[in-house]
Amino acid sequence: MFQSFEVLARPDQGPGRLADLRAELARAGLQGYLVPRADAHQGEYVAPRDDRLAWLTGFTGSAGFCVVLEDIAGVFVDGRYRVQVVEQVATCFTPVDWPEVKPGAWIRDHLNSGRIGFDPWLYTVGQIEELQKALDGSGVTLVPGDNLIDRIWPDQPAPPMAPVRAHPIEFAGEPHGDKRARLAAELSKAGHSAAVLTLPDSIAWLLNIRGADIPRNPLAHGFAVLHADASVALFMADAKLEAVRGHLGPDVQQHDPQDFLPYLATVDAPVQLDKGSVPVAVRQTLDDAGIAIHWGPEPCALPKARKNAAEVAGMVEAHLRDGAAVSQFLAWFDDNATSGITEIDAVTTLEDCRRASNALLDISFDTISGTGPHGAIMHYRVTEESNRTLARGDLLVLDSGGQYQDGTTDITRTLPVGDMGTEERTAFTRVLQGMIAVSRLRWPKGLAGSHIEAIGRLPLWMAGQDFDHGLGHGVGAYLCVHEGPQRLSRVSDVPLEPGMILSNEPGYYRPGAFGIRIENLIVVENAPALPGGDDHREMLQFTTLTYAPIDRRLIMHDLLSPQERDWIDAYHAECRARLSARLDDQTRIWLERATAPL
Repeated sequence: MFQSFEVLARPDQGPGRLADLRAELARAGLQGYLVPRADAHQGEYVAPRDDRLAWLTGFTGSAGFCVVLEDIAGVFVDGRYRVQVVEQVATCFTPVDWPEVKPGAWIRDHLNSGRIGFDPWLYTVGQIEELQKALDGSGVTLVPGDNLIDRIWPDQPAPPMAPVRAHPIEFAGEPHGDKRARLAAELSKAGHSAAVLTLPDSIAWLLNIRGADIPRNPLAHGFAVLHADASVALFMADAKLEAVRGHLGPDVQQHDPQDFLPYLATVDAPVQLDKGSVPVAVRQTLDDAGIAIHWGPEPCALPKARKNAAEVAGMVEAHLRDGAAVSQFLAWFDDNATSGITEIDAVTTLEDCRRASNALLDISFDTISGTGPHGAIMHYRVTEESNRTLARGDLLVLDSGGQYQDGTTDITRTLPVGDMGTEERTAFTRVLQGMIAVSRLRWPKGLAGSHIEAIGRLPLWMAGQDFDHGLGHGVGAYLCVHEGPQRLSRVSDVPLEPGMILSNEPGYYRPGAFGIRIENLIVVENAPALPGGDDHREMLQFTTLTYAPIDRRLIMHDLLSPQERDWIDAYHAECRARLSARLDDQTRIWLERATAPL
């Protein structure tokens, strides 16, 4: 099994660890300390060594941070985690609703003056500038320094050292030499000598390599400097690179990670940095060396987001393989849902179905398998202690995905256990209507996720309902299941472009009762012209990548428009056409029933 079910959050350990941290604060002459979720690479998922927020507080969500002061410690989480954080942290920690409550304002409310420490490797330039601006005039200053959590963590795991492997050209679609030359030409055009890369997925994409330093994400920890002559200085442990020296070639020079900052102090100016990803430590080094900085976007982010034809083709194949595995699971679920199975049974059976293809390299995140009230915890992680037996009348939210060499998948289906009530079916239908609306959408080129995200919420809004997560996130091609900068979110200003892959996942959550989410992955494509349309106006559309049945038993047919009915029937016809040949006879018969017209 890739997934494990041990209990990771131990609230009882929090008070002692918080007391130890406050003792370090006193020794360092600090009145506070910032503890982020992120590592030096600003990844959403971190290696065990870097899981400092969870170690201190017990909170295991993938986003959040803690501000420790002398008499209060706030754990800041967004709407996805507000139920979870209360269950995972001890009472010595205070949950704070973020981003509604900003850390600067919260600190000003609880501290009149003093020094707050932070690790300059774990915060970006943009984050610290924003926080310092909010604290201006408060008498509170931010002080970079050593990591105080590392001082008090006696059994902190060692840094990950998984081997790096080459990503085949048939899946990458472009040699890394061509990628380097293309990006280097942009640097030269802008008059920049180099760009600093600190995001592992950017380095993996640029050099066509993959690793295993991070659970669920095929990444290798390292840093890189892309020069305007298309050469790259790669700062990664030598032991990781044994298998890819020939692949990287002479224009990619390997250096020890300890040499990263000294190397930066020697590069020619100006150097391009991204405030949203580069650590404060990098800026400090360049400033101390007198090297001019140009602030600009991370150079790999948009090229990586715009998937090429080979990457899209790989994602199509990965999703068909994955859809067949999910269909096999759904057939099993229908036979066993009311026979006393548990949340863990659902996770292990689904992983077995994916493994049967002999192509699964990992799951793309820990499967969310939440039934009844657990379904309302958006990022619920089932453990041996929380494992719940499915009961009649429950809904099961099953959010899962796979990592295959040709692509990354992410799919959510909400499943009934026995007969369901009108309230649950009505909410499910509204969520489905939002997903259909986004799937059918056409829009003028140049719009960002913030311009169209509301379309997926409209059916819920009209009923006075909503959900506290974004409508969709970007997805990598055998990379991170959460990829920027593209998003379907009210805060996203990045225009959507052909080749970008996103999730489409509206939901609804009734705390203490049930949860609903339906998710497909979609790819942005050019939309064909329509009769009577504006000849001068370029339009885009989404094409669905995910194929697996949506449970028809939960749909309130009389709430659907004719167009929505047609979409569901056409989608299910595509499921039959694309998946049937990949299934055994028994599952194929089940699929025919599950995808029958409404």
